[in-house]
Amino acid sequence: MIEPQFPNNEYERQRAVERYNLLDSLPEESYDNITEIMCYIAKTPISLITLLDNDRNYIKSNCGFPLTESPRNISFCGHAINSDDEIMIVEDARKDERFHNNPLVENHKAIFYAGVPLVSPEGYKLGTLCVYDHEPRQLDEAQKKALLSMSKQVVRLFEQHKQNKALKDIKSKLEKRNLELDKFASIVSHDLKSPLANIISLTELLEQENDGNLNEDSITYLNYLKSSSSSLKDYIDGILKYYKNDILHSYKKENITFKALLLEAQKVAIPKNNINLNYPDSLETININKAVILQVLVNLITNAIKYNDKSTIEVSIGFKTSFTHYHFSVTDNGQGIPTDNLDSIFDLFTTLGQKDKDGNIGTGIGLATVKKLVENQGGEISVISTEGVGSTFNFSIEK
Repeated sequence: MIEPQFPNNEYERQRAVERYNLLDSLPEESYDNITEIMCYIAKTPISLITLLDNDRNYIKSNCGFPLTESPRNISFCGHAINSDDEIMIVEDARKDERFHNNPLVENHKAIFYAGVPLVSPEGYKLGTLCVYDHEPRQLDEAQKKALLSMSKQVVRLFEQHKQNKALKDIKSKLEKRNLELDKFASIVSHDLKSPLANIISLTELLEQENDGNLNEDSITYLNYLKSSSSSLKDYIDGILKYYKNDILHSYKKENITFKALLLEAQKVAIPKNNINLNYPDSLETININKAVILQVLVNLITNAIKYNDKSTIEVSIGFKTSFTHYHFSVTDNGQGIPTDNLDSIFDLFTTLGQKDKDGNIGTGIGLATVKKLVENQGGEISVISTEGVGSTFNFSIEK
């Protein structure tokens, strides 16, 4: 018997094998299907998919053979990856000096062998797709062609497995990063909100205690301090809400009529003044994540009111259903949005520089939060707007 030699690039080849994460893995139907098909096509009792490991021939898929691995120094596949032929064929191992007295021949009657190296896209021979028989024989051209074609399919499965593993690793890293970011946002928001509240309270107290004693500049400075502190507080609240909204998606869907949903949104979003909220008097029952949809509607209605310069504010809610989605619209007669900004208003931290009714500029978080909520519910959101006339926000929610 002649033991197979290691290839000249053995170190790199071994690293390539390990990168696929297939050694000692569980059986998989996609590989077993191939070895079963090869037994049928080649009319052999045994077919294997193997990977040449450091000191063993690991059998990833096994049709008709009792072992899951064998020593590399007695393997036929160890010789196959050193061969320059597309297929290494041994018609009668008993007459081949490489396999004389080989335990596989003597104990398992591996007389006939045909193996195709499994070559990675980088050119490394990872293992083989092979067939064995217990008696001398040959393969016809169709059987050889099938063995070659199936070997390429095995390598595709290897590549798919590696890509899936890489995607899972990326997903795991992103999930960990998101958790860290969520924790960071929560901690920072909490730690900043308390001193900000103190600043606002102390500023108001200072203003009250010195009522009538402050000059015009001091009053301006105090008002600026209050305004800046309130804006920063809103900004921090918005960040915290943006990263906490994933919790809402864990709530179960529930049945509620469209009218009941709008009545709840109205209680939260509409102050008692000259605002007309119009919506269909529909008793149609819809099945939704109510917490999410309320968050979206309240945000859009609130914006419609805040950024409105008309003496009478008009907000209209539209609703219709399709086979797969619920479709909502929120239309206002407000300031409108410049055409150049329509593509960016849903981006996080994007502000248009527009002041609301109280003279404040938004944080650029609210609409980004709305978009995130809608998309996580399998929907989409868009806006149509004309400056000075008003805007219509259309969004859908998957049923």
